Amino acid sequence: MSFMQAEIREQPAVLERTFQTELAPIEELRKALDRDPPRFIMLVARGTSDNAAQFGRYLLEITTGIPVTLAAPSIFTLYRTRFRFAGALVIAISQSGESTDTNAVLARAREEGARTIGITNEPGSALAKLAERLFLVHAGREHSVAATKTYTGQLLLLYLIAYALGAAISLDDLARLPEWTHRALSLEPEVARRAERYRFMEHAVVVGRGLNYASAFEFALKLMETCYVVAERFSSADLRHGPIAMLEASFPAFLFAPSGVTWPGMRDILAVLTELKAETLLITDESNAEVTTDRGAVKLPMALDELFTPIPYIVPAQLFAASLAQEKGLNPDQPRALSKVTRTL
Repeated sequence: MSFMQAEIREQPAVLERTFQTELAPIEELRKALDRDPPRFIMLVARGTSDNAAQFGRYLLEITTGIPVTLAAPSIFTLYRTRFRFAGALVIAISQSGESTDTNAVLARAREEGARTIGITNEPGSALAKLAERLFLVHAGREHSVAATKTYTGQLLLLYLIAYALGAAISLDDLARLPEWTHRALSLEPEVARRAERYRFMEHAVVVGRGLNYASAFEFALKLMETCYVVAERFSSADLRHGPIAMLEASFPAFLFAPSGVTWPGMRDILAVLTELKAETLLITDESNAEVTTDRGAVKLPMALDELFTPIPYIVPAQLFAASLAQEKGLNPDQPRALSKVTRTL
């Protein structure tokens, strides 16, 4: 068994530990933000953490109505632009806490008077020392280069920050995320069987929208870094604006397909892909009665509100990437040309 597979299986315990440990500091943040809410939010991250930030943008804007932007670190590190941080809350996300450009943006924001939050798995990291408020993913050491348990831990902390910002998110629902993740893990044998079919896959598209747009980015990243598959990621809307022309019979397409407001657009994309005879695989759950497993779907064994799908939905995607790497004879723990800590400017 690879470290990646073992760490995927650790996620329910990581989520439970993170929720229980960070809840009290989150309540303190909630009181502070209630007194003085931010005018806008900036999220800064790289790699897998940037996919978490992409999720955070959708979550925070949908649930709080506060404008959110994703930082472009080169504006600060290369172009050295002075940014107007008045009224800003800057949230830096990094598994290692040692991402050079992420930390540079956080340091500049704090110098300019912005309130700052750090999310990391490493309490002794540079990020932990820079942030005004720190929230930890309690994942323990992550041995695989391909991040899994730290990614879902970051998503959970973003849910808690949304709660602290006044979002109508129930803590009782968030407390169920470890259970839902555990149930998603029961799909591992099915996912491994499906991965066998894709042994010779060299390219693919991954499609998600709204809260699961980030899931498409994260699944594609896992396929690229662990399986060396050229995986393009799109929203269902963007795919229709040109890129769909590259799809043809047997072209692999992976879709995140929860019920809810994003499903009608995803259903339309699925109809086009079916007409093209593309090789489609959907990730969904019991709440989507229109999708059956005989239509090429991995279906989580519970009904979920779309708001809470991104963590359970990424689990079968992670399992698929780990299983496919094994099918291809690759080591997902040590992708070529990659290391656990990446420093860029």
